[in-house]
Amino acid sequence: MRREWLFSLIPLMIGVVFLPLGVYGLRRARTIRRSGVTARARIVRHDVRRDDDGATYHHPVAAWTTADGQECEHASRLGRGRVRAGFGVGAAVLVRYDPRAPRRFEIQGWDAPTVDRVFTAVGSLLTGGTLIVLLVRVLTL
Repeated sequence: MRREWLFSLIPLMIGVVFLPLGVYGLRRARTIRRSGVTARARIVRHDVRRDDDGATYHHPVAAWTTADGQECEHASRLGRGRVRAGFGVGAAVLVRYDPRAPRRFEIQGWDAPTVDRVFTAVGSLLTGGTLIVLLVRVLTL
């Protein structure tokens, strides 16, 4: 086997990074969906972040009071390129949060597991596909 097999490590490494990130996000969303508490919240501002390419992402910051009276104000982990209708500053929204750790929450209608599903699928395909290719190459030497 020559050096070409080293190029197989690139998709393998990408898959090994994407897969756990996607699984973590899906498990987090499932936990919030199963044992989370729903509360009424308000969007108080948007944290605007720019990436290295200059793209802008808006992360709405929701403020709510937990069932035990704790005041919470946290930014959504999911940023979008523009603010969708109904999620502007001052908008009333519903959040679902983990009562043990209110920082883990989702804004209903904004946060969606789609990104986590894509990461899981891409990570699975890259990891599994690369491992199959490497196994076939090793066995056919």
